Amino acid sequence: MPAIEVPALIAGGSLVGMSTALLLGHHGVRAMAVENHRGTAIHPRAAQISQRTMEVFRSVGVEQIVARKSADQFVQDGAIVAVETLAGGVTASYIANLNEGVADISPTKRVFISQSMLEPLLKARALELGADLRFGTEFVSFEQDAEGVTAVIRDRNSSRTTEVRARYLIAADGARSPIREKLGIRMAGRGAFSRSITIYFRANVEPLLRGRNLTVIYVLQPALRGFFRFEKPFDSGFLVVNETGDRAHPVTDVSSGLTDERCVEMVRLALGAPEIAVSIQGVMHWEAASATAERFRSGRIFFAGDSAHVMPPNGGFGGNTGVQDAHNLAWKLALVLRGQAGPELLSTYEQERRPAAAFTAEQAYTRYVTRIAPYLSPGGMQPLAPDLNIELGYCYHSPAVISEDPAEARGHENPRESRGRPGTRAPHVYLSRVGERISTLDLYGRNFVLLTGPEGDVWGECARDAVIREGIHLDVHHVGSAEELADPGGAFCEAHGIAPSGCLLVRPDGFVGWRARTSEDASAARLRGALAALRCL
Repeated sequence: MPAIEVPALIAGGSLVGMSTALLLGHHGVRAMAVENHRGTAIHPRAAQISQRTMEVFRSVGVEQIVARKSADQFVQDGAIVAVETLAGGVTASYIANLNEGVADISPTKRVFISQSMLEPLLKARALELGADLRFGTEFVSFEQDAEGVTAVIRDRNSSRTTEVRARYLIAADGARSPIREKLGIRMAGRGAFSRSITIYFRANVEPLLRGRNLTVIYVLQPALRGFFRFEKPFDSGFLVVNETGDRAHPVTDVSSGLTDERCVEMVRLALGAPEIAVSIQGVMHWEAASATAERFRSGRIFFAGDSAHVMPPNGGFGGNTGVQDAHNLAWKLALVLRGQAGPELLSTYEQERRPAAAFTAEQAYTRYVTRIAPYLSPGGMQPLAPDLNIELGYCYHSPAVISEDPAEARGHENPRESRGRPGTRAPHVYLSRVGERISTLDLYGRNFVLLTGPEGDVWGECARDAVIREGIHLDVHHVGSAEELADPGGAFCEAHGIAPSGCLLVRPDGFVGWRARTSEDASAARLRGALAALRCL
């Protein structure tokens, strides 16, 4: 078996595996991703893409094309509501407009796009960045040692096996992750609570919508509970069914013994149009569950996406959480592979992502219980947190963050309140660069970034020394400087919690790693120490 050597091998080439390959390529790491399916997503699972994920896509140059494709496929900015049937009226409203009240917090918008439409866009960009994507390839086995992981992969067409030697393995191999199972890593949480289905169908539903701009339509009636999503031009969509029958004692196994006739019956019941012509295009069987892996790392193996956490689709958090796993891990792997960070930096992946994922999984469960299955509420659940806190307000606590007050550590918060505190996503402020409006977020993506206020020139001098001595890339920007980055609204310093002479050190993932509120005690040694600490050196 001929051996191939790669710096990083990814088991799984769906949304999260593809995103991992793309982001590693963005950081100069040519990863190999192997995917058992012969191509990108088969089922057109509609994905709600959060502002944070769109920010990640923006950093790698695909935000605009994703936004355009989503607008072609779905009506945007719709409401999330509940009905008894689509033909009837709205019985509950959860969100009036998907992007209402969030335009100030990010340069991006929440969008809907199906996974079958999104994955080819990510694939094209990953290939441009040098990823080696192998579809129709089975991940057969693996063994790890102190220096790396040796895996065997098999081409499904030729049955030819190949040995791959990687420094690191990223398991993005799904909710039933064979890699996680082999390593004996357990899932902790609520477990599975429904054997659900997604029915893909064709039917003319436009007359039933009656011009209403509805993004996600929960169907809550005695016969069944689930939700609809429709594509333009409103002659196709899907119906998720989580349970049927009595709400107090429901049938939660909707999957077993399913027939096309039963699928047509359920679609018509949910539409409230018993005579409408319905054609079933396909059915996906899946488990509704909420759980988080007890570990996100085992030696040189890391878990991302569904292999690390599973959650019901309520809230649209699952795929976004996986993309953010990849975003957190990619820059750390790249620095360690280049010898520019200590190996302990990789331990901060679990320390940062596991609490964020566990919180998100619980919040998805809370939404499932309150919207679909109130009979589960005696088991207890987290109080409902705002979507914005979940999408943009998760906080990191690890050695890769220099905390200002560990006693006030928070798991999440309203991102409008973070104001540049270390461990939080750096705030969005619009600036002007040579007459072009940009976001502060456009300054992040590959390197560490030092941002100073308009009176922070001393920090720029310190940075020159740090770059020479530390031997890393450090981008330096003086915000409020007329010759570089103008701050037309004068909002930068207040938004980032610094005086005009202060500075922030932002990590490649756009999270604040360290902050000096003023230039008092400014020195090259202080900045070098911060840079070294954030890289676990």
